[in-house]
Amino acid sequence: MRIRFDKLGVLIAILLCLGTLLAPFATFRANRIVPGGPRSILESLPSGYGTALLIALGVAAVVTILRTPAAARLAVAAIGLLALMLLIGTAGRFLTPEGNTYARVSPASGFWTLLFAFLLLAADAITRMKPKPAVRVLLLGVTLGALAAILASGRWDSLSLLKEYSGRADVFWTEAGKHVTLAIGSLLASVIVGLPLGILCHRVRPLRAGVLNVLNLIQTIPSIALFGLLIAPLGWIAVNVPGASAIGVRGIGAAPAFVALFLYSLLPVVANTVVGLAGVPREANEAARGLGMTGAQRLLRVEFPLALPVILTGIRIVLVQNIGLATIAALIGGGGFGVFVFQGIGQTAMDLVLLGAVPTVLLAFAAAIILDALIEINAPLNRAGRTA
Repeated sequence: MRIRFDKLGVLIAILLCLGTLLAPFATFRANRIVPGGPRSILESLPSGYGTALLIALGVAAVVTILRTPAAARLAVAAIGLLALMLLIGTAGRFLTPEGNTYARVSPASGFWTLLFAFLLLAADAITRMKPKPAVRVLLLGVTLGALAAILASGRWDSLSLLKEYSGRADVFWTEAGKHVTLAIGSLLASVIVGLPLGILCHRVRPLRAGVLNVLNLIQTIPSIALFGLLIAPLGWIAVNVPGASAIGVRGIGAAPAFVALFLYSLLPVVANTVVGLAGVPREANEAARGLGMTGAQRLLRVEFPLALPVILTGIRIVLVQNIGLATIAALIGGGGFGVFVFQGIGQTAMDLVLLGAVPTVLLAFAAAIILDALIEINAPLNRAGRTA
């Protein structure tokens, strides 16, 4: 019988082998500042745990190479991810000397390679299974719940990342609030302004090219440069406009970051609104006009619902983009997770960088999945409207 191999599975198996055999699983440092020493899987874990993980990774590599059912691949990915999450905590406890509060244990390149391989396997399995949007959101909830349970259990307390967090817990949640406020606040502002502007561009064709060209031009300005360009005008407004400073308008801080994110957000919202409305079938509009609907009624009851999936796609782009760009706001005093990223870079403390980077990635990932689900939920309504 001919054995059939999965092409993506071969790539994942190679990643598993690289992470297992050639890259260190954990890094041990005597303190926060000194360079670390790499530790393999067998060196990072108690003998029984290390051997079991090696065997399990070998089995996982075989499963990924063969054309196994998608459900089996998802189960292997889930077990592999859970094992990695638990065992990296075990490595932290195992490598840290008893009573030593200065030692630092961090996940090394092998751990991240294995993590990426299992995430890729899970994504491939979910894509093949084609679950409904609600199921994907449920899988996201289960994943985040498992992560929260591991954090609450204290299993990762010996890891350097959690030691960095423990010394900055209050600041972390303050900056998290600023990050979310910047990302979602600028999104809401862009929707409030961008939707009417997109409708206007759709209705008034001569206006469309000019507005979209200006918004395209804004998109070409690097984010740091745009933050810098806004410092002078906002500083002038803070000094010369009564009450501006009282509401937080300043040359540095959250104000220029918010304005920059708002400006970056306008193009996807306006452009997708125009494209979505332009894609509404003419027959649907004519039928609504035949029923005696006014222009506003046609817009709200016919055109906007049919264009909603395309508009939501633009909003998804904006939210994921803003979650990432809000990190740079820390350079001008805007706060957010970027505070930890740039502090870590300045101190050559990679675990402090991860303290800001990992929550940013998780937020963007969760936002993308939830909004993708909303888009797919509205797509059948869109198709039904077109058919009718």
